[in-house]
Amino acid sequence: MLDKRNFYINGQWVAPAKSNDFNVINPSTEETCAVISLGDQADTDAAVAAASAAFDSWSRTPKEERLAFIEKLADIYEARNDEMGEAISLEMGAPIDMAKTSQSGSGSWHIRNFIHAFKKFEFERPLGSHAPNDRIIYEPIGVCGLITPWNWPMNQVTLKVVPALATGCTVVLKPSEIAPLSSMLFAEMIDEAGFPAGVFNLVNGDGMGVGTQLSGHPDVDMISFTGSTRAGAAISKNAADTVKRVSLELGGKGANIIFADADEKAVKRGVLHCFNNTGQSCNAPTRMLVERPIYDQAVEIAAQVAEQCAVDTADKPGRHIGPVVSEMQYDKIQELIKIGMSEARLVAGGLGRPEGLEKGYFVRPTVFADVSNDMTIAREEIF
Repeated sequence: MLDKRNFYINGQWVAPAKSNDFNVINPSTEETCAVISLGDQADTDAAVAAASAAFDSWSRTPKEERLAFIEKLADIYEARNDEMGEAISLEMGAPIDMAKTSQSGSGSWHIRNFIHAFKKFEFERPLGSHAPNDRIIYEPIGVCGLITPWNWPMNQVTLKVVPALATGCTVVLKPSEIAPLSSMLFAEMIDEAGFPAGVFNLVNGDGMGVGTQLSGHPDVDMISFTGSTRAGAAISKNAADTVKRVSLELGGKGANIIFADADEKAVKRGVLHCFNNTGQSCNAPTRMLVERPIYDQAVEIAAQVAEQCAVDTADKPGRHIGPVVSEMQYDKIQELIKIGMSEARLVAGGLGRPEGLEKGYFVRPTVFADVSNDMTIAREEIF
């Protein structure tokens, strides 16, 4: 079992101000794989103070200097890609092959793309030919509180952290407490790249604790949050008193429209896309809207694809589906499947674990037909 109780604050791994252990659960086995600490107000204050103190000098560093740090981070990340994939697989259940490619690879892909964009970015540019003496000047906003989800850990962390650092902001990252190990590894990479103390800080915690403390903190200038609509609304309200900028990426219910003239693999492709990452993606096309002439055929194909989808533990190689991330998510999904069985027509899957898997948060790949827009399963994001 991994001991990951420390936080990364002001360029150092430091013990929490107050002991508050939290178990990280391997969703394939339901066993504890690591112990972290949930931060207190004192931890949040220390991280914000470090970021605030570092902002003045970091925001004034030449663009080329910040670029060099990020390029070094990209090299380190790519060298440790498999290690990152292993952390993601362990903490949130992505099958190891997918974790080392799509999951971990999304991080390096974003870092490299931000490097490409940053090289061409101009912080001062003319307003336009109509106003030759006027300029638009882009300035870093300040200390950014970044709150990321568990479903695509490095995808979200790199999307928030890298552009913030590139533009001269300093950050405090609060990853999901359910899947924090990959973010702690990312902090190691930041440290290895030599970023100045205080530029990047990490405090683990839950939404009610560190999340609330960051969104309401007077010295945090911006909050960027990805997660549920409920939490996003709470963050907006909490941030209002300090009039900080708030950026939210919240829940969705992706649609996939298939017309009668679609190619013959469109339905199969849509179902597999939906089940990718065990359905735990904000862009998962969970609602398949099919033109009537091919509806019955589409239902039959979708059911066949679902029944043929292999489900297994995350540590095994292959193109199977892993578990969902936690007991809470498993129970939520089971309840929604139960509701769906009372509302619509079940054509594949259903309640309980797949055959042969007695432990772990495994869900049967499930398809409902004859679903109308007023049904719960058509309106709720099922992960």
